Order: sequence, then C-alpha cells, then structure tokens
Amino acid sequence: MSDRQLSELIALRVQQAQQALRSAAILLDSNDIQGSVNRSYYAMFYVLSALLETRQLATSKHSGAIGLFDREFVKTGDFDKALSRRLHRAFEFRQASDYSPTATVSYEQASELQQDAIEFVEALQHYLDTK
Repeated sequence: MSDRQLSELIALRVQQAQQALRSAAILLDSNDIQGSVNRSYYAMFYVLSALLETRQLATSKHSGAIGLFDREFVKTGDFDKALSRRLHRAFEFRQASDYSPTATVSYEQASELQQDAIEFVEALQHYLDTK
C-alpha cells in the first residue's frame, strides 16, 4: 500500500468514526439504546482500525484488534490504560446489546459509553494527527 493509499484509508476510517459518533448521539436522543451502544462502539473500532493501519496491523476479529491495541499501543505507553478499559467496556456492552436478548443496557450506561467513545476517538485522532 502506498503512503497516499494509507493516508486515504486512515482518513476514511476517521470519517467513519466521526459519523458513528453523530449517529450514536441521534440514536441516544431518540431513546434507541441498542443503536446508540452499537454506534458508540463502532466509532471506537473505526478509529482503532485507522490506528492499526499506521503499523500495518490487521485482524479479522474485533477482539484481535483490541488485543493489538493493548499490546502495541497501551503496553508501550502510547496510550493510557484507561482508554483500553473504555474500549473493552464498549466491546462488552456492544456484544451484550447486539447478541444477548436478555441483556439490558440503561440509558445512563449508553450515555457514559457515548462519552467514552468521544474521548477515545479524540485521543486516537490526536495521536494520528501528530504522527
């Protein structure tokens, strides 16, 4: 992949993250908790995908991407462990919300997750902008 293609892919992933954040807010405002949780998580996942591309790291599984983030960026000190915890929490909520018919996520939890997603996206986007 050329530098130009990589830059375009990263920009696309960041754009997807920003759109997912906007969607999460709209869904939460309309009391669609599951939809908001899904979009909040995916905002984090899209920007994480952009970050992983900077080191040509890829995986077909979400859990693998999270593991790569922890190994390549958190353990090295590039990002605080608190961001990792937020990402793990978002993944768990999204899994429960999307796949467990008996799982319930409260409005407050979805709102907290949305804020976590905003902060996660901002942190990774800042890192991407400075590298």
